[in-house]
Amino acid sequence: MADNKWTRAEAPPPPLFTGKKEKDLVKQINDELIERVIGQTIIYYPISREASDYHPIYGEAINKTFLSPIKINALIEWTGTATKTGPFGADRSTSLKVHFHHRRLTEDQNVFVREGDFIGYDDQYYEIVSVVIPKLLYGDPYSPFEILANCNKARNNVFNGK
Repeated sequence: MADNKWTRAEAPPPPLFTGKKEKDLVKQINDELIERVIGQTIIYYPISREASDYHPIYGEAINKTFLSPIKINALIEWTGTATKTGPFGADRSTSLKVHFHHRRLTEDQNVFVREGDFIGYDDQYYEIVSVVIPKLLYGDPYSPFEILANCNKARNNVFNGK
């Protein structure tokens, strides 16, 4: 069978529409959209992990020390205000979701979104309570596309941005 024209390739073909050029194009388009067309600006207050005082048993930061605030463009999804009634009366909580562009944050601004950090938006302060990566670029597990931060309004005695 030396004349068999169907032989196996020595290397697999390059991925279809998912190379570096395509990923860079998606990044460029999203950077432009978020920053110039539909994005909103937030102020990000990262906690200093080294300078904060953590409880020895629970790991909770007793006194949080913050790094310098960072201006970031992101998409803000207002999720509204909810009222809960408990044994001590009514309690209102306001929350929002912040959609960050993963590559813009990590590659260009060297920012890593973490639970416990704070966000300033519309003269209010919000604490990040959970962080998820809901979207992957082209389904590639090594190409996260978005970082979603779920945030609750911070009480004035917890954080005031100053």
